[in-house]
Order: sequence, then structure tokens, then C-alpha cells
Amino acid sequence: MAEEAVTTLRAELARFERADEGFALLEVFLEVARPWLGPVVLDPVELRLPDEITHDRQLVLGLIDGIEAEPRQGRVVERVFDVEDAQARWDYVRLAYCAQQATIWSAKRRTTYFEVMHQSRATYWLPDSLKAAYFDAVQARGWAVPADWLEAVAKRPKPWWKRGRR
Repeated sequence: MAEEAVTTLRAELARFERADEGFALLEVFLEVARPWLGPVVLDPVELRLPDEITHDRQLVLGLIDGIEAEPRQGRVVERVFDVEDAQARWDYVRLAYCAQQATIWSAKRRTTYFEVMHQSRATYWLPDSLKAAYFDAVQARGWAVPADWLEAVAKRPKPWWKRGRR
């Protein structure tokens, strides 16, 4: 069975007029994608507040301080967030952009739906069915889907035996 085509969408905070726009889009994604989601995690080490965060700056600094104050046991690799909990979703959305790495995985496979790397690169990889549901939810709230996201072309994943080859 052929896999669904996947669209790559750039989502760095710097690409939005306001950081809140990027946060709102990620919040909607977490709500819409819940049935598809697996682990929602981030690396809690070296969290840093991006310059783009202006509105909830003190709240996010408080979250970072709270995590940094927690005792570390051994090598901390990732912190898991419960997407069923509204406060955990809010925390994750803001902290994801503060992390060296934050990832949202699919439930069925180890496919990545969203990732932030080094607080500066952020990407969604959405299969067509999830992308359609996501865009519909964004528009139902009266918000605009970024124009370049609407123009992005979905690509079929390479078969497993060709992955890793150019």
C-alpha cells in the first residue's frame, strides 16, 4: 500500500509577523491531530527564550526556570507532554520553540509531524489527510493559513528500500 503524500511546511517563529501566530497554529495542530499523535516531547536541557516571544515572555521564563530547578537524574533525554491536558499543550507550544529539540511523533509509525531544532528551525511534515483537517480547523477559526503553506506541494515518500539513497 502506497503511503500518503507529505507536505513540508516551514514554521520558524521568525517567519510569522508575531510569535503568537506560530503558537496559535501549533495549538490548533495539537488539538486537530490528537487522534494521530504519539509522543509529544522536547529536550529539557538548555532551554532558551527566543527573541520572537514577546507576549507571554514572563510566563515562559517561569516555565523554563521551573524545569531548570527540577533535580536531574542521570542523562535527561526528553520530557513528555500529555496532549490531553490543556495546560500541558499550552506549555509545550511555548517551550517547543525554546528547546534544542522538540518533536511531535505519529502514533502508528515513528513518523515526525513537527520538529523544532536549535530554537531556530521548525518544520511540519503533514500527510494529506492530516494537512486537510489541520487547514480546515485553522480556517474554521477565522484565521488564514500562511500563503506559502497553501502553495506547498505534497510529495510521496520514497519506498523504504530507496530511503537513504539520493
